[in-house]
Amino acid sequence: MASTYSFDIVSDFDRQELVNAVDQVVRDITSRYDLKDTKTTVELGETTVTVNTDSEFTLDSVHNILREKAAKRNLSQKIFDFGKVESASGNRVRQEITLKKGISQDIAKQISKLIRDEFKKVQASIQGDAVRVSAKSKDDLQVVIQRLKQEDYPVALQFTNYR
Repeated sequence: MASTYSFDIVSDFDRQELVNAVDQVVRDITSRYDLKDTKTTVELGETTVTVNTDSEFTLDSVHNILREKAAKRNLSQKIFDFGKVESASGNRVRQEITLKKGISQDIAKQISKLIRDEFKKVQASIQGDAVRVSAKSKDDLQVVIQRLKQEDYPVALQFTNYR
């Protein structure tokens, strides 16, 4: 039996679910009456989603569709970082949506400080873009997970490698 138990706090998303959500967005755009003739394109890159459309009004509609499809596929809205709207050729607009992955050092420090301050029997260590939390009791770890779910961080948190 292990003397200590641990889990990792990460910020990640299921890439395949995102691919499926973007495919559904493209399918919706081609079938919706108000978006059919706008020649809107949605392209999924490695770390970005690029939307190219004819006006900011249709861009807002595409945002709504993207958020809706992502939510249906259990993707957090916090993975999307909507960039600045740029004008493109031919009176069109383009926007890059950056996909957030990983926990930044600042947020990792906030998480580990919260754990250190509120839970004396639990240790937190920052490991790259994840935070490893360990304790002698599984119950302590469960309480930490519940407490972190109450906080509102600017990134989506997942709890993995629970052992």
